[in-house]
Amino acid sequence: MVDVATRVYNHKWKIDPIVRSLIDTDFYKLLMCQSVFRNRPDTQVTFSLINRTKSIRLADLIDEGELREQLDHIRTLRLSRGESTFLRGNTFYGKRQMFRPDFMEWFEGLSLPPYHLEKRNGQYELTFEGAWPEVMLWEIPALTVLMELRSRAVLKHMGRFELQVLYARAMTKLWEKIERLRKIDGLRVADFGTRRRHSFLWQDWCVQAMIEGLGNKFTGTSNCLIAMRREVEAIGTNAHELPMVYSALADTDEELAQAPYQVLADWHEEHEGNLRVILPDTYGTEGFLRRAPDWLTTWTGIRIDSGDPVEGAETAIRWWKDRGEDPREKLVIFSDGLDVEKIEELSAMFRGRVRVSFGWGTMLTNDFRGLVEGDALAPFSLVCKAIAANGRPTVKLSDNPNKAMGPLEEVERYKRVFGVGPQTAREVLV
Repeated sequence: MVDVATRVYNHKWKIDPIVRSLIDTDFYKLLMCQSVFRNRPDTQVTFSLINRTKSIRLADLIDEGELREQLDHIRTLRLSRGESTFLRGNTFYGKRQMFRPDFMEWFEGLSLPPYHLEKRNGQYELTFEGAWPEVMLWEIPALTVLMELRSRAVLKHMGRFELQVLYARAMTKLWEKIERLRKIDGLRVADFGTRRRHSFLWQDWCVQAMIEGLGNKFTGTSNCLIAMRREVEAIGTNAHELPMVYSALADTDEELAQAPYQVLADWHEEHEGNLRVILPDTYGTEGFLRRAPDWLTTWTGIRIDSGDPVEGAETAIRWWKDRGEDPREKLVIFSDGLDVEKIEELSAMFRGRVRVSFGWGTMLTNDFRGLVEGDALAPFSLVCKAIAANGRPTVKLSDNPNKAMGPLEEVERYKRVFGVGPQTAREVLV
């Protein structure tokens, strides 16, 4: 077991770069990247860092030289022979050779493209431009670098014993959560905490704690590198990025309305009927399901990632019933801002009505609330999103208007095309 506190105390060791592998990323990014590589390889995109929590002035906390050093290091990374063998030969979701030879040959030769970094009003403006399959792989490393540098900035003046006590308290806090989760009958929970983790070493510790503490109730991790090292399942399907870019490429309102379904048609073909989980909230869950083609009702389940999770699950259950499907055979994956109390509540509410699974993110891998003065390590909402495709702006509406993004006139157009009415705003914590 790694002594996390000592490694943090000596965090300038070269043994501890923040990102240590191209597969130190969420598994769904690799799955989506292969789909994009096949279907839209020439699309030019721009990704940008967006700090929703303006009170956290990252440019005041994080040294620019240190940030550039970490980003430059990521550009030197190449897929190792062992990592390539893992991706080429492992079984994912019961399927051998999930990643095709042509994609793997491309990935094995990949180095991430250049970045553009500026300071403005206490924040970093970090952008990436280029071919979609290359640029999209910057998202998770960029987020993990900013999150961990922020953690290091807060911890850098702590002594060795103070750090030992801090991590002992954090470990106790997590273990108490695990003890509560043990009591939930039929629990299925995965680690979704890569993008806003406290650090790589801490996420790895959290996964090991979940393995020991929850046994087969722990279904795996979204982090591909940790899944390989700890010999657990790599978990993930797809994200909002696909419909956002496909929609930006649409030439007419009619094409725009069909873009989210075209994403899933391409996904279905790409994975031969595997990984069939719908993420319906990019432009509003109600409208997406109302207009959805019948073939989507046969898919395995739905992931709920914004809005009221209870309303989202109830909407999905009604949709399945109205389309002649038995909700008890379907899967609902909750993945928005979860912590142990919400997992307990949702498990009890939907037990026996639908199969339930949880993607536990930031409050698993970055819950240091109350452990340092002034809550200086409290989690915050940092994202890295595709903001343009082939020169056109992207839009996300979400089931929570506080997560919406895009130019105002385009947001209004998308609301009209997708029939999005009044929405209830919810606080975005992470």
